[in-house]
Amino acid sequence: MLSAISLAAGLAWASGLRLYLTIALVGSCAASGLVHLPPALLFMASPWIIGAAVILAAVEFLADKIPALDSLWDAVHTLIRIPAGALLAAAALGHADPTLQTLAALAGGALAGAAHLTKAGSHVLINMSPEPLSNWIASIAEDVLMVIGLVFALFLPSVFLVLLISFLCFAGWVIPRLWRGVQGGWRGMATHMLGVDSLGGKHE
Repeated sequence: MLSAISLAAGLAWASGLRLYLTIALVGSCAASGLVHLPPALLFMASPWIIGAAVILAAVEFLADKIPALDSLWDAVHTLIRIPAGALLAAAALGHADPTLQTLAALAGGALAGAAHLTKAGSHVLINMSPEPLSNWIASIAEDVLMVIGLVFALFLPSVFLVLLISFLCFAGWVIPRLWRGVQGGWRGMATHMLGVDSLGGKHE
């Protein structure tokens, strides 16, 4: 049961960061026999699913490095990562009681949402910076963090669950601050644009 909970939580959390890379890695591990997935998740071991996930993961990797496209990609994937995390978490419990699967879906959606909002909020602030290097560093760090976390979820469930609790505490602390920072950045940009327009109008 601990392994099933860790798998459900790991898939949900990782999906909030890198959905396609999560499917590609877990599917490849299942196809090679390194991990055993419940029947509801065996579709991830399909070569077609793995191939499509690898292509989309490559596109996401590139999109993450372009500031304007990065923010747009994250905005669109708010509607994809969170529901996918909920579905994967529910499917990870296999033939569990429907009530338990429903709870798993709700918790999975919340985990994916926390990971996604932390990622997206930090990227919005980073993308407001004029220098591009920080965007690359943050993106690569997230890839490494996601892979390490997923390995723990698959092979060291107790360690992963402890680390996950730490992440949730951090996310609960940082998300409100990220939101305030994003709001302040948008207000600053709007004020700057209005000031430029005003100066342009006076000059004319």
